[in-house]
Amino acid sequence: QVQLMESGGGLVQPGGSLRLSCAASSSDFRFYAMGWYRQGPGKQRELVATITITGSTNYVDSVKGRFTISRDNAKNTVYLQMNSLKPEDTAVYYCNTHPAGVWGQGTQVTVSS
Repeated sequence: QVQLMESGGGLVQPGGSLRLSCAASSSDFRFYAMGWYRQGPGKQRELVATITITGSTNYVDSVKGRFTISRDNAKNTVYLQMNSLKPEDTAVYYCNTHPAGVWGQGTQVTVSS
């Protein structure tokens, strides 16, 4: 099981950008499809974006054209670039394998003026 640590969250104004990072504990990371998930206040956790081991990506409709998932296998890291952020993007963001394994702490993203 790969252990994961998210970082990069914070408070940003609507229309702003953030880049989330997720560092894996093992180079075995490169053998896993990865996903970014989020859980907003009072909402269920949802899958936001996925990336396969070969780099193919997929996104939930609400973030298409605004978010970009990428991975750097040499650094054992997966990223989520978030642009044109909206208040409804406010959530705790988690990275995990896809399908999901053990959940980490996540990183809080708050979009507010």
